[in-house]
Amino acid sequence: MLNPADDDLARALPPGTLRPPAPAYFEEPRGRLRGVAGIVAAPRTVEEVARIVRLCAARRVGIVPRGGGTGLVLGQVLPEGPAPLILSLERMTALRAIWPQENVAVAEAGMTLQSMRDAAAGQGRLFPLSLASQGTATIGGCLSTNAGGVSALRHGTARALCLGIEAVLPDGQILRDLKRLRKDNTGYDLRDLLIGAEGSLGIVTAASLRMVVPPASQGVAMLVVPDPAAALELLALAEGHLAGGVTAFELIAGQGLRFLAETMPEIRLPFPAADWSVLLEVGLPAGLGADPALEGLLAEAFERGLIQDAVIAQSGAQAEAFWTLRESLPEANRRIGTIASHDISLPLTQIAGFIGQARALVAGIGPFRINCFGHLGDGNLHFNVFPPPGHDRAEYRAIAADLSRRIHALVMEREGSFSAEHGIGRLKVDDLRHWADPVRLGVMGRIKAALDPQGIMNPGAVLS
Repeated sequence: MLNPADDDLARALPPGTLRPPAPAYFEEPRGRLRGVAGIVAAPRTVEEVARIVRLCAARRVGIVPRGGGTGLVLGQVLPEGPAPLILSLERMTALRAIWPQENVAVAEAGMTLQSMRDAAAGQGRLFPLSLASQGTATIGGCLSTNAGGVSALRHGTARALCLGIEAVLPDGQILRDLKRLRKDNTGYDLRDLLIGAEGSLGIVTAASLRMVVPPASQGVAMLVVPDPAAALELLALAEGHLAGGVTAFELIAGQGLRFLAETMPEIRLPFPAADWSVLLEVGLPAGLGADPALEGLLAEAFERGLIQDAVIAQSGAQAEAFWTLRESLPEANRRIGTIASHDISLPLTQIAGFIGQARALVAGIGPFRINCFGHLGDGNLHFNVFPPPGHDRAEYRAIAADLSRRIHALVMEREGSFSAEHGIGRLKVDDLRHWADPVRLGVMGRIKAALDPQGIMNPGAVLS
């Protein structure tokens, strides 16, 4: 056991490293549970992280790493068991170096995503990972969960934006692999092993990150489409017209707009009565105007019957308003109160069929409301089920787990994934055990046992 008065712990760390166990360290965004309270340590350097890990390993004390606390699958809270040490990266926020000519920066794990984007912009560059929670989400958390976001269609997930990594392993050794190379075939890729591991194999403390040159011309449009099948045809048309210039392609259901009107009436809705709409962003190089390109695309899409109405943002403020609408959907969902939420991905050709099949499945169970929205361009949907008007989600708690299992079964039948961008955490451990290929699950278990034989790294996350 460790306690705040532990002499070894006090000697190992500089004054101010140990923190009072404030409630914020043991909570998660959706308020579903409170984690077990333990000691909170907030180191400033990778060497201090290593000291903490070595001490915990010697005492067999579990460590729960914490970044911005925005994760949605309970990866940052331990709901039961012996009190862990909460290792917060909140003070490791430095931008260690930046090379705009290389399009590379080295950032510590506690730096927020917004701060990294601002640092890149200050050098005339773009760090393209973009999330609604980017003011709070941290670099370490984004890498540990392999965050996706709205621009994964063009730039990939967090994994694709990381060139090298620094991490503390479960025995306290420091992996110093902050390379800036695009090509490095020198054996097993430990960077990729740690990315997406959710702190279960080690603690990410810093990363070499890939930046890009921002597009010279950007355009944003809101489009009304007849249905998801038409939206997918529109996506294919846009990618054909713009040859890699599509940055984001977001599907928005009419139910989401109605939730916004009900809970956040200050949000402007260009097409409040639309059953289905798409938010499209494009970015093009010098010499190619985004607005003329969008106009040409929309003209052909109208001719093909793929869109019913459209508006192209005429200013930066209007484009920002379109994105505010999209990024407010999760908050509107939270205010309504979901019965069951699903972060899923599917092959693009399976999406329209899944949506129709899943809506029919839910309708057969009860008169529920469905908000289906998400990153259509990369196949990632958030298929969320809500109680009928006038009812509370608590009334349906008994059916939530079975409902999710049935929806996930449809996803897996269509060769999809039950966790597209949120990860496994502790919320989806049973789903992983049920749906994962047994061989893959066995290999994961052997890797965990080899690197963390005592099971102290984020115990219960990813693998039970």
